[in-house]
Amino acid sequence: MKVTGVEILVAGAGWRNFNFVKVTTDEGLTGWADFSQGNVGGVIAPLIEHMGRHLVGKDPRQVQSAIEELRRRSWGVSIGAAARAIGPLENALVDIKAKALGIPVHEMLGGALRDPIRLYWSHCGSYHVTNHELLGVAPVCSLDDIKRLGTRVHDNGYHALKCNVIMFDRSQPYLYGPGWVGGNGDGDRNPMRAATRAAVDQMQAFRDGAGPSIGLHLDTNFNFRAEGFLRMARALEPLDLEWLEVDSFDATAIADLRRGTTTPIASCETLTGLRQLRPFLEGRACDVVIIDVMYNGILEALRMASLCDAFEINVATHNYSGPIGSIITATYCGVLPNFRVMEIDVDQVPWAYDLLTVKPTIENGHISLLSGPGWGTEVNEEAVKAHPPVQENSGLV
Repeated sequence: MKVTGVEILVAGAGWRNFNFVKVTTDEGLTGWADFSQGNVGGVIAPLIEHMGRHLVGKDPRQVQSAIEELRRRSWGVSIGAAARAIGPLENALVDIKAKALGIPVHEMLGGALRDPIRLYWSHCGSYHVTNHELLGVAPVCSLDDIKRLGTRVHDNGYHALKCNVIMFDRSQPYLYGPGWVGGNGDGDRNPMRAATRAAVDQMQAFRDGAGPSIGLHLDTNFNFRAEGFLRMARALEPLDLEWLEVDSFDATAIADLRRGTTTPIASCETLTGLRQLRPFLEGRACDVVIIDVMYNGILEALRMASLCDAFEINVATHNYSGPIGSIITATYCGVLPNFRVMEIDVDQVPWAYDLLTVKPTIENGHISLLSGPGWGTEVNEEAVKAHPPVQENSGLV
């Protein structure tokens, strides 16, 4: 069996796109994966196409050999965008390998430790601020609306919820996101008391609505520097968050944050590969490590999770991808021995899973693994064509 081509397919999904990678073979098997590139300047798709040329003519079942060659071709830029291009190609080859064997990927990886997989409701309330019209959902206009959303999370059986900081100090609510291009807030990422007070009020409203059994996650992305993260974490201590999520490439700064607060710290979703993750583990920087299976590829993501396991740290997943990305992420979560919880966007365009030939079952806050060969589903190319790409905006959701 030989790879005959690598193709990118894109479907519009409201305010963003779902980006798919298709790897074809001379024996009729096709491998699928997806990737996101809305906040990296659109550079991932050209890199995938460029690197994919080196797969043509190779046996896709020899996954390790093919991917190792791609890594060696990019030693000078072995993290970041180059890694995020290799990860989807790895996932597509893994899909072909399992299909050639006639078994699901989770069986090929040794069998699932859990099925179904517990989920947390991501961007809870965030999309109700930024994209409610496209989604056809009610806008969030007050803390009472936040409380009602918390109740919905509880009633639908989700393990936890995650939100961004929502501000109500203008005529219209908005997300606090100065770490993003065009984001609202202090551009120098100083600790702003108004944002801290808003976060405390917001998380209290979620706690009031969701009750004591639901985990609360607050995602602050790159929106502060070390001082601001620490002030936020300390202000939130009485609310018993499951975690405060922060992004930084400075492991020492995150470790200092963790030692300075009783609020659990989660990080690392933007990291690629073992070498970038290692100092965060050696420095005991995180209570929970977040790994993105699209960025890294499922095999590299498993190596990263094994390293976390050696440090007695559980792994959650970053899952800001398309519908097949959720299937890939669920497969990963199913085989992890040190699993925490899987991220899922509950609020999506209504046709999201119509883009797959086999849809996942999501019930009572859990997603079930698919039983077919490979990922257990394919991308419905006709459905993709029915939703032309949109112009994505850089920034927070």
